[in-house]
Amino acid sequence: MRNNKKMNTTKQVDAESDTDNQLGHKGFLRMITLVSTFGGLLFGYDTGVINGALPYMSQADQLNLNSFTEGLVASSLLFGAAFGAIFSGRLADKKGRRKVILYLAILFLVSTLGCTLAQNVPVMVGFRFLLGLAVGGASVTVPTFLAEISPMERRGQIVSQNELMVVTGQLLAYIFNAIIGNTLDGNNHVWRYMLVIATLPAIFLWIGMYIVPESPRWYASKGKMGAALRVLRKVRQEKRAQAEVIQIRESINKESKVVKVTLRNLNEPWIRRILFLGIGIAIVQQITGVNSIMYYGTIILQNAGFSTKAALIGNIANGIISVVATLIGILLLGKFGRRPMLLVGLIGIMLSHLLIGIFSLTLDGTAILPYVVLSLTVLFLGFQQGSIAPVTWLMLSEIFPQKLRGLGMGVCVFCLWITNFLIGLVFPILLDKIGLSTTFFVFFALGLGAFAFVKKYLPETHGRTLEQVEKYFRRAHKNRIVRKAKVNESR
Repeated sequence: MRNNKKMNTTKQVDAESDTDNQLGHKGFLRMITLVSTFGGLLFGYDTGVINGALPYMSQADQLNLNSFTEGLVASSLLFGAAFGAIFSGRLADKKGRRKVILYLAILFLVSTLGCTLAQNVPVMVGFRFLLGLAVGGASVTVPTFLAEISPMERRGQIVSQNELMVVTGQLLAYIFNAIIGNTLDGNNHVWRYMLVIATLPAIFLWIGMYIVPESPRWYASKGKMGAALRVLRKVRQEKRAQAEVIQIRESINKESKVVKVTLRNLNEPWIRRILFLGIGIAIVQQITGVNSIMYYGTIILQNAGFSTKAALIGNIANGIISVVATLIGILLLGKFGRRPMLLVGLIGIMLSHLLIGIFSLTLDGTAILPYVVLSLTVLFLGFQQGSIAPVTWLMLSEIFPQKLRGLGMGVCVFCLWITNFLIGLVFPILLDKIGLSTTFFVFFALGLGAFAFVKKYLPETHGRTLEQVEKYFRRAHKNRIVRKAKVNESR
């Protein structure tokens, strides 16, 4: 059986090398990045499309939603995403990153069709939950896969291309929402047309992953060093591929001496610190309130004074700035550290929250308020997507050691999606009960807490290989032990 498995692995890698010969190292890596990040595109489209679909779903002759069921329909995907994140991480460690992305493509397709054909709230919520499993799985597996196949000096830019595809998916959702909403406004099933479009990138992802190789680091973790080297030769120069395999082997040999980490056994103090930081980073991204704008942007603009059609068009501005800011963020990641980018981003989003709250009070009922709110949401998304979002997903993909990467990122992204779920569920209720201005004052207060966490606890990982990041955390733990021992001796 082992020989058969090795033969199958060799055949798969050799078949993939034919494509590499045609494209070259850099071209093949670009192709891998493009295909795999269609998981991010689906992530973005499926989370963004609800923004324009909700007002039409809410109509009495459709799903007849109120503020609670609006939150339930929007957030059921996020609840599913939490479980998709944690289970896909472990599954990716066991079965491989590539195979899990293939599974997710099928789940995206089936659940999208289910949502499109839903006739009532329970069915919609059920399929949105399944869709969330796929979204959460993609949010973990795709960045992990990209981090493991990228060269160190380009890792930030390549992993962040997944975030670019996420916001591109959201922009496409806003554009299609606006086109469909403004041209088919009299059609009772406008929202179904908005949802079904997501089947197309799901099919592309499913087909495309058949020509994408497995992660070399995953091969190495399973003892398949030959397969790992073959993949690296397809995306690196020969000397570098050889050197990287040696480095990966050394890292794995060190990890083999450490007790394997599971959910039941997180007793290694240095690992607990990484998990604490990862969960903190995940929560920081969500308590900024970014997804309240992504999911309820149309409703926010309606509350500010826009009509539904005008709000759908206005949301395109949010989508455009998200894409532009993410492109800028990708460029900045190669030049600046993770910490300063997060801190600057948090200052920007707190300012945006504060101004939305103030102007919603002082300009209430005026004709200018909708345009002020739209401008401030654009400003908010510029800081969020240009710094906070790309840094979040990049750091989650690079702070964990190989043995813990799938599980650790899964746990952190589970916490991210649970936080996202709670905000998505209560946001329309908050708008209904306490109003637009007070809701954004709450987000301002949460932003202060996020800033304090990053300032105090977050280390810098810029300019380090994945193996060097691991060494940093091990060394930092040893240094703390030494300092503690010296303090005890001095007493």
